[in-house]
This record gives sequence, C-alpha cells and structure tokens, in this order.
Amino acid sequence: MATDTFPGLPRPSATVLIQIAADQRSFRALVGDHAPEWGAAFAFPAERRVVMQGRSAPSSAGDPRQVLRHELAHLALHEALGDLPPRWFDEGYASWAAGEWGREEVIAANLGLALGRYRTLAGLDSGFAAGSGEADAAYALSYRAVAELVALDEARGLTLLFRYWREEGSLDRALRRGYGLTLGGFERRWIEQTRRRYGGLALFADVTVGTLALLVIVAPLYVIRRRRDRVRLAQMRASDAATEQRDRESALEALLRSVDDPTQAPPREPGSSS
Repeated sequence: MATDTFPGLPRPSATVLIQIAADQRSFRALVGDHAPEWGAAFAFPAERRVVMQGRSAPSSAGDPRQVLRHELAHLALHEALGDLPPRWFDEGYASWAAGEWGREEVIAANLGLALGRYRTLAGLDSGFAAGSGEADAAYALSYRAVAELVALDEARGLTLLFRYWREEGSLDRALRRGYGLTLGGFERRWIEQTRRRYGGLALFADVTVGTLALLVIVAPLYVIRRRRDRVRLAQMRASDAATEQRDRESALEALLRSVDDPTQAPPREPGSSS
C-alpha cells in the first residue's frame, strides 16, 4: 500500500529478500552460527534480507506479521540512516514501529532488574547478546527510549530528529539541534520517566512476589503445625477417654465388692448427704 511506511522515515525503495525457513534446521542454516538461539527472526541490512521461521516456529515467536514488520523496520532505518543508529536505537525503533506494546510488560514486571544493569543507553547494546532474560530487558528499555524520543515532538514524531541526524551525523548533535537536549540529558530523562511510569507497578510486583515467597515459606510450617495440633488433640481425647473408662471400671468393681460383702457400705454417690 502507498501509505505502508515507517514512522519518520521516507518510504523504502530497495528490494528485500524474505526467506521463510521450513524447519529449525533450515532456519539455523539461513541465519548462521552467530545468531542467538532464542531469536525468532533476523534482518541482514547489508544484504537486504530477512529470515523468518515458518510453520515450525514456536508460539513464543509471536505474530508473524508483527515480526516481519519489526525486521523490515530495521532495513528501512538502515536504508535511511546507514550505520548511524546504535544497536539500542535500531532495536527500539523496530519494536516501536511494529507496535510491540508488550515490551513494556517486562519493565513493569521487574523495573529493578531492567534498570539495575543498564544505566546508559550505550550499555543496552551488550544486553542483546546476552541470554533471553537480559535481552528482553534490553529490548524493553530500548523501546521505551524510542517512545520517549517520539514524545519530545508529538506533532512530528521522529521526522525532525531523523533529518538532523542525517545532516549532523551524530545523535547527540541532532538532539541538541532539535530539542535542546544532550544525549546525556536525554538518558537521565529516559531513566527518570521510566521509573516514574513503572515504579508503582514494579513495587506492586515486588510486593506480590515477596508475599508469594513468604507464603511458600510459611504455608508448609502452618500445615505442619496444624497436623501436630490434630495429633496432640487426638492424643488428649484418647487419654481422657482412657481415664474415664478406668474410673467407670473402678466404680463398677467397688459396687460389685459391696454386693458380695454386705458388711461393706456401697460407695456414696457424689453430692449425696447422710
């Protein structure tokens, strides 16, 4: 469609090769040995190529239409800006352009984990090469950073930033020129806004996790205590029943002796008067 493009960028004009792997073996062969095992699809901007999983893709791979748009966004960004965007912006923009709103759930679930390791935007780049957990946090925070950049100019989005970035060849200079912000100043804004936006949700999640952990510890102790109390109560009831039985047997024995020996007075009933 004529309107099918990517926010802030001119409509891409290059031809793209989209390869859909028939199975996991074919997928690994197409993407190469250096691609992380948890990746669902990969874009190769220099080759104008996208590789996706086919029918054998697991459910965790996501909506294939959204996945394809994510990978095409990488190619569109590279066509417009070349190698200027760092990895965090490349991944954050692709997630934002593909409408991957679920990325933010990672931050909401564990803000401390997400921001505890990554204090700068440049530091996010190392997270993409780590395990899937750290990569999820890096993707989510990169998405959040691009969303914050979009919010700097609600009328034009990223259009002005991309123009200045091409002209200046530097994101820092483009930010200074377009918004009067240094890259360091934007980093502080990004962290502050992220904490403000998700701090309450993260606190709720931490409290919930803490409560569940406490229940895991306390619940077995409560069950053991209840069982011990039931055993103790059963033993007390058995002891009382045995004592009562012995008392009845003693009273009966005394009564029988008084019948056999008339000179012996029968036992007096409790509470009787002479």
